Amino acid sequence: MSKRRQKFSQSERLEIVKESYETNDTVAQVALKYGIHASSLHRWRTNFRDKHLPISSSATELDVDSVDLEQQNALLKKQLRQAELERDILKKAISIFSKADGKSSNL
Repeated sequence: MSKRRQKFSQSERLEIVKESYETNDTVAQVALKYGIHASSLHRWRTNFRDKHLPISSSATELDVDSVDLEQQNALLKKQLRQAELERDILKKAISIFSKADGKSSNL
């Protein structure tokens, strides 16, 4: 019988990563403690490190909200780029159709 795959929230992952840096245990030992593969924990550590989170052996508390804010900020930037692209396309379309009518709007 197979095991159900355990899913960890961002805050839980952050706590596991924090523990992996703070303890003297190896990454494999911490991963085994939580029932995950060591490769998954290595990937989590890399992902959190790439986001420039203040993780170090002397870190006492990590701010989970900063992770959520960074993700939200990235999403909003992506949506803004998409909206600007759509706006630019519409401006060009208006310009093209206005020239055909002889009523240029010069946007």
